Amino acid sequence: AVGTGAAYIYSVFATAFPTFFVNGEHAAHVGEMVPVYYEAASVIIALILLGSMLEARAKGRTGDAIKKLIGLQPKIARVVRDGAELEIATGDVILGDIVIVRPGEKIPVDGIVTEGTSAVDESMLTGESMPVEKRTGDEVFGATMNKTGAFRFSATKVGRDTALQQIVKLVRDAQGSKPPIARLADKISGVFTPVVISIAVATFVIWFIAAPPEVRFTMALVNFVSVLIIA
Repeated sequence: AVGTGAAYIYSVFATAFPTFFVNGEHAAHVGEMVPVYYEAASVIIALILLGSMLEARAKGRTGDAIKKLIGLQPKIARVVRDGAELEIATGDVILGDIVIVRPGEKIPVDGIVTEGTSAVDESMLTGESMPVEKRTGDEVFGATMNKTGAFRFSATKVGRDTALQQIVKLVRDAQGSKPPIARLADKISGVFTPVVISIAVATFVIWFIAAPPEVRFTMALVNFVSVLIIA
């Protein structure tokens, strides 16, 4: 940002007041042409915008993946309370509820089978295409698909504690966190930027002292800006 801003401000000033940077006999050699850095500022900004666009696209895809994961969980659960079979929202299932799952239905929450046997498609969790046999004492997971028989299970994990919600949480955490290389780049830039500015200031001072008096300020300024752009 420092280099881009310096390049643009210098270029605008050089375009508006070219004679300020061309003095006497130097004007004859350069034909009143003053170097400007519009292209450098434009390229830097374009690259930054491209990076931001790619990052936004990646986050958008991650957001879509999260929505699809959440959509895997059924909205309704069938539970037994006080001897009666009730249909309630999945979010209202509590620990210890006895949940009924029929063939072709999705399992609403995690639990342990208490009655019945079936084959459950767990491909959304494990990637295994073959259904897994479930019988009394086996663990079942929310959002997986019951294939064959009906069974009942006791809810052991509900809400944010289910395996599906833990996966969603991991994806969200990964989306919001920076990779190690990005954190390293931030640390380096925190040191690099002050060092570059110090070098640019030192360059300005050296050229201001060493250059001929009639052009020392303009040469010092041009080299100051050049250091910022190169960095």
